[in-house]
Amino acid sequence: MRALFVPTNYFTSFLFTAGLLLLSACQSGQQDKLSQSNQTAQTGSPTVLRIAMLGDAEPKPLAEFPNMAAAITQINELHGIEPFDFVMGVGDIAHKGTLIQYEAATAELTRLEPAFYPIMGNEERESTVERYLEYAGQWNLEVTETRYVHEHEKVAFVFASPDEGRDFYDEGAAWVRDQVEALAPKPVILVVHGAQVGAYPENPDKGITNELFAREVVGQPNLAVMITGDLHMDMERVVHSKEVGNTHYLHVPGVERTKIPDETNHTPMFRVMEIDANGLTKVHTYAVGQSEPRTSLSYSFAMPGW
Repeated sequence: MRALFVPTNYFTSFLFTAGLLLLSACQSGQQDKLSQSNQTAQTGSPTVLRIAMLGDAEPKPLAEFPNMAAAITQINELHGIEPFDFVMGVGDIAHKGTLIQYEAATAELTRLEPAFYPIMGNEERESTVERYLEYAGQWNLEVTETRYVHEHEKVAFVFASPDEGRDFYDEGAAWVRDQVEALAPKPVILVVHGAQVGAYPENPDKGITNELFAREVVGQPNLAVMITGDLHMDMERVVHSKEVGNTHYLHVPGVERTKIPDETNHTPMFRVMEIDANGLTKVHTYAVGQSEPRTSLSYSFAMPGW
């Protein structure tokens, strides 16, 4: 190894020593910055909201919910590791809104450890609002209406059940519009059973046809996210998450049955949304029974207006 040359001249020696001290200080500063950078990269920005999303169930012909039951068990397990703020349901839990379906579903949904916030779908609309609210009140005592707002510090969730089938009348569409406008500029996450017609080309004719909804809800500047189910799409074979205008569209797959593009392959899944302190939103998709989300089905974006 090459020996270090130490100068004998006093002035030169002073300069040499000072240089070594300066170099050492610079290296120490660089190490501190590197350590801070690594710590930031490892920890990231803390999650401020974590929500699980359950899709359509409506099993047929039997009132059995094996996949929803397994998803609930898994959500509870994940909740024990990192708590969820709540779980949302996008409608169509009880096929044709029958009592036997509601009873079987309730036996599972009351096992959920996080709070559950549902809406009606077209299946529940085949029975009565009174029957839906009777059971929704067993799932969550806070749910006393078919439409409601669940507000947080930096974002608000608007839950809006359809007025008939999967569609809105003008009164229902106007209610949604009014809530979104009143919450501005806070970003709104709208939970409806089906998106407006044309939003998903996989079945462009199925969805909300109300013109007031299309004209005065869609495209609202603070409508950040629209979460829907209804189509029972196979996540591996469709475009399940996308940005249309200033709104991010998220499909929640049917947990008991798949319909689109066909019924040949069904993998029960649920989704998880995480929003960090900077508004970075990550959406993960879990296949029921698998401990890690599928990276191929992930989606992320900066929450508009955060």
